[in-house]
Amino acid sequence: MRTFKELQEDIDFDQALDDLVEFRLISKTARRKIGLRMKKLAKSAAFKKKVEKSKRKVASFAKQKVKAAKLAKQKVLDKFYPKYQEMSIAARVKIDQIIQQKHSGLINKLTQKLGKVVKAKELEKVRKAREVKPDA
Repeated sequence: MRTFKELQEDIDFDQALDDLVEFRLISKTARRKIGLRMKKLAKSAAFKKKVEKSKRKVASFAKQKVKAAKLAKQKVLDKFYPKYQEMSIAARVKIDQIIQQKHSGLINKLTQKLGKVVKAKELEKVRKAREVKPDA
């Protein structure tokens, strides 16, 4: 029988990107629902414990790739659309569509380059989290 960790590592990077909300076209109401759900979830003790535990582990290669892709998308947004965060949700949806059409190649290239940066940040995150031991 395979463990959960083995199954998780077998997840294809492309599948992870497809499932990622930021790289999917979703409606305004769906975005709002996701935001409200995450806001509520972030307050729960179980979620806080899960986040604390994940800070002590190095993310899998697929998760690092997803983080690199998010970082790449953010860099493209900062370069071509500096006022993205100030725009309305409808405008952001439209810009996300444009970015997927026009700049997908650039995002893929940046994802490859930023993989090393993400890996270094990941190791630094784990090092810091393991230094700070909670008082028990």
